[in-house]
Amino acid sequence: MTALAPYACHPQDSRGRLQDESLSTFRSPWQRDRDRIIHSSAFRRLKHKTQVFVEHDGEGYRGDYFRTRLTHTIEVAQVARTIAGALHLNTDLAETIALAHDLGHPPFGHTGEDALSALMAPYGGFDHNAQALRIVTKLERHYADFDGLNLTWESLEGIAKHNGPVTGPLPYALAEVNALWDLELHSNASAEAQVAAVADDVAYNHHDLHDGLRAGLFTEDDLAELPVIGPAFAEVDRLYPGLDPTRRRYEALRRVFGVMVEDVIAVAQNRLAGLQPRSADDIRAMDGAIIRFSKPLYQNIKAIKSFLFQRMYRAPSVVVERTHVTQMLNDLFPLYLDHPDRLPDQWRDAAMRLNDPTERARLVLDYVAGMTDRYAIAEHQRLIQPQS
Repeated sequence: MTALAPYACHPQDSRGRLQDESLSTFRSPWQRDRDRIIHSSAFRRLKHKTQVFVEHDGEGYRGDYFRTRLTHTIEVAQVARTIAGALHLNTDLAETIALAHDLGHPPFGHTGEDALSALMAPYGGFDHNAQALRIVTKLERHYADFDGLNLTWESLEGIAKHNGPVTGPLPYALAEVNALWDLELHSNASAEAQVAAVADDVAYNHHDLHDGLRAGLFTEDDLAELPVIGPAFAEVDRLYPGLDPTRRRYEALRRVFGVMVEDVIAVAQNRLAGLQPRSADDIRAMDGAIIRFSKPLYQNIKAIKSFLFQRMYRAPSVVVERTHVTQMLNDLFPLYLDHPDRLPDQWRDAAMRLNDPTERARLVLDYVAGMTDRYAIAEHQRLIQPQS
């Protein structure tokens, strides 16, 4: 195993857990965190949650090939381990944060998040990062000694701050956790958490191109004028003239993936060599993130994101589905809020004991946000459509 850099997070320096536990005999603190996340109910539910296309979408077998929130998460974790390893960071912590980063996503992806954010506006709002913290500190209830997963401070910090310092009014779920244990929200996160954030960008910019092509929302010819992507296809055509179309697509997008990963590593190596941080706290105290794309590639990625926004995320067929699933949540949330007797037993009993409207709304949110796509659709069919 390669020795960790001085600016990496070292297991012996972990700030520990909110609930003290004896150390594991065979696993580091972050290996233990990773394993708890993988074994959590919230992680398993990601397999039936939207990435871009609703989980049941697709014509016949084609829908089986689209990314779900789970397969996206696994790809992010793989990229995070690669980058962290190249920079001599703690790969276990980077992987742990990557595996946890989307635990708080509701059904139907960002569309579901937008819908629940609007519905929860009178009750403190909704944010999937904050909800992930609520899951790992409160909602997972499998252990005898504590609610949640009792993750280390570094893992919680990474979930909270992997996209950068948190400023302004805090989502209530984040404020609750931060009141229990100060996550130093004003500062940068660890380098490992920053790696997880960049790995998220690399993964979705790569796989959304794959899924958009498979869905027929655009073609390889449409990508020819885009930076990074056009040259990648041209290089494949030069090296492998007449290549089978499927192989040509994979070869080209594999190169796009490589360009992004190699750029992040090169930029980080240069900045780390110049700044010479001596500890993980030096990384946290820096003016801005140290793990990021180069400025030229960042501009190229903005062009790719703009293309995906217009041709994929706002494609007519996707917009129709967005409208449909937003209405489902707009129907389900107030129904459970006004009629908690419609909730399953354990949720119903808890809701009936709550007289405060905000607390009841937050309990209903926990239930709805935890739904998979298919369960939300089935519940809507069971509870709403017969009335219609």
